[in-house]
Amino acid sequence: MKPGQAEAKMKDLAGPGIGNYEDLEKILPKDYQSLLTPKETQVALYAVKRYIEENLCSELNLMMVQVPLIVDVESGVNDYLDRDGSRTPVQFHISNDYNKHPIDAQVVQAATKWKRVALKQFGMQVGEGLCTDMRAVRKDYFLDHDHSAYVDQWDWERTITAEQRNLNFLTEVVEKIWKVIKGAEMYAQDLFPQLKTKKYPSLPEKLTFIHAEDILERYPDLPRKERENAILQDYPAVFIYGIGWTLKDGYPHEMRAADYDDWVTETVSKDGRPMHGLNGDILVWNPVTRRRHELSSMGVRVNAETLRQQLEMTGQLDFLKMPYHQGVINNDLPLSIGGGIGQSRVYMQLLRKAHLGEVSVTVWPNILKEMCRQKNIHVLE
Repeated sequence: MKPGQAEAKMKDLAGPGIGNYEDLEKILPKDYQSLLTPKETQVALYAVKRYIEENLCSELNLMMVQVPLIVDVESGVNDYLDRDGSRTPVQFHISNDYNKHPIDAQVVQAATKWKRVALKQFGMQVGEGLCTDMRAVRKDYFLDHDHSAYVDQWDWERTITAEQRNLNFLTEVVEKIWKVIKGAEMYAQDLFPQLKTKKYPSLPEKLTFIHAEDILERYPDLPRKERENAILQDYPAVFIYGIGWTLKDGYPHEMRAADYDDWVTETVSKDGRPMHGLNGDILVWNPVTRRRHELSSMGVRVNAETLRQQLEMTGQLDFLKMPYHQGVINNDLPLSIGGGIGQSRVYMQLLRKAHLGEVSVTVWPNILKEMCRQKNIHVLE
C-alpha cells in the first residue's frame, strides 16, 4: 500500500460523512426542488413517524418505552460507535448537593447497550421487546447532508433464545423491518401523491442480502463507500451482513464497537461458503443525492463468549470490569437482537429530501447553510 493510502483507508472505515465541503458541494443536487412545503413536510414526517412506530411494534412484538438522554459514566452503557475511541461522548459533571454526591454523566451517543439492560428491567420475555424514540448527540461527526450532531433513532431491542443466534433469524427480522419501511413509503405517497414521481423511483419491494466479504470480492479496488455506491447500482436496497469482521484486504467493511453487535461468529452463505458476522446495515440508493444512504444498523448481540473474543481482538479487555459487560459475561442480561433505524434518515429518503436539515432542527456550520441556500435547500433553523 502506497504512502498515505493506509490513512485514507482508515478514514473511510472510521469516519462517517463526506470529509470536506468541496466534495459535499458536488454531491448536493444542482436542480433541487422540494416536493413538499416546509408545513407539508412536518405533517408528512409525523404521519410517517406514527406509522413506523405502530407497525414496527406490531411486526416485532415491541412496546414503546422511555429511554435516557444521559447516562452515568461508570455504567459502561454508552455507545462508543467504533473500536478506536475516535468518537467520544459529551461528558459533564453534576455537582449535586455541593459536590457531596456528584455524578459524572455522558450524553447518550446511542442506546444500544442500555436497551439490553432495559429488557431485563422491563421483564421482557423471549419474543418480546422494546422500542424507543431515542435522541443522542454525536459531536465528532463531520456535518454533511446525512450526518448531524443531533441524532434521532427508533432504537429497538428484542429478547431471543440461544438457538435464534443465526443468520436465518437475523434475515427474517430484517425482512420485517423492511416491510415496515416500504409500507411507510406507500403511506406517505398516499397522503402526498406528489412524492410518487418518475424522477425519484420508489424503494423496491424486497431487500437484497449480501455479505461484506462478497462485496469486497466484487469490487476489490474500490474504497468502502464506493463499493456501497456500486452495489446499489445493481440492487437499490441491500442488507450487508458481517460489518466489523476483518476482510481479506486486512480491514473491516466498517469499524464496529466490540461490545454490542456480534461480528465474529462464523456463518455460512446460502451457497455454503464460510462467512462471519450476525449483524449488518440496511442501505438504499438515494435518488435525490444519487448516492448511498444508510437507514439502519442492527444485529444479534454478543453473548459471553463473543464479547470476550471481540474485546480481546480490539485490545479492550479492560471494559470487562464495567457493569454492563459483567452482565453479559455472567449471563445476567438476556440474549437479544436489536438495532437503530435513523428517523431523519428515513424521512429524508421517503419525503425526497436533499438534506437532513429539512426534516430535523439542529446546528450546522455557516458554510453548509450557505451552500444549501444556493442550491434551493431550505434547512430548518
